[in-house]
Amino acid sequence: MTAHVALAVAIAALSTGQGKQLYGQYCISCHGANGEGVAQARTIGGAPQRIQEQQSARGPSLRGVGALAADFYLRTGYMPLHRIGDQPRRSRVLFSDLEIRDLVAYIASLGSGPAIPRPQPQLGNLAEGLHLFTDHCAGCHQVVAQGGVVTGALPPALDDATDVQIAEAVRIGPYVMPKFSETAITNTQLNSIVRYVDWIKHPDNRGGWAIGDIGPVPEGLVTWFLAAALLVALCVVVGKRLKRA
Repeated sequence: MTAHVALAVAIAALSTGQGKQLYGQYCISCHGANGEGVAQARTIGGAPQRIQEQQSARGPSLRGVGALAADFYLRTGYMPLHRIGDQPRRSRVLFSDLEIRDLVAYIASLGSGPAIPRPQPQLGNLAEGLHLFTDHCAGCHQVVAQGGVVTGALPPALDDATDVQIAEAVRIGPYVMPKFSETAITNTQLNSIVRYVDWIKHPDNRGGWAIGDIGPVPEGLVTWFLAAALLVALCVVVGKRLKRA
């Protein structure tokens, strides 16, 4: 073993050790001592009905999730959750960059899993990204990536999502979002999706009234409201002229 390799191994071991300490402080109560997950008993019914108990997940297993899932949930502030059962939402990140790297290294050491993706949006095709995003993502996030509403969840706007976080979410499928494998969406296609999301954050609105880029349906409603107001005004003017005649 060369000196460089030995140094890299020692640094990795140190990072994993620091991550284990952070895990014990912030994650162990929900995900278990060894990342095996924690189930809690949930009471259903009550007297005079027979009380039944059902096991529900307090925190899922982290074995095999790799660095990908850990990096996404920690860098978006999705974890730690403020209250178990809530939808993970983007919030203030509690850890420094070094602490996140240490935690990710420890969680990745719990079992073989996917690495953090490295998308290259500059290699993607913007038109293809629009098509793919419309097919796979717009139903929840809107075609302008401003978020929406679905049963049991509020899909977030993607304004603050980094290129890596977009790629991670596609591969993980956080909360109610479906998970897309490399068969469903290839890495080349993913580059195009990331490029489109980057573009839609600052779209070129030359020649149009963007109305805050809130989406085609609200923009269409605004157009109809304006048209209705103009129609009413036209009717009033025509009516006055007919009375004079």
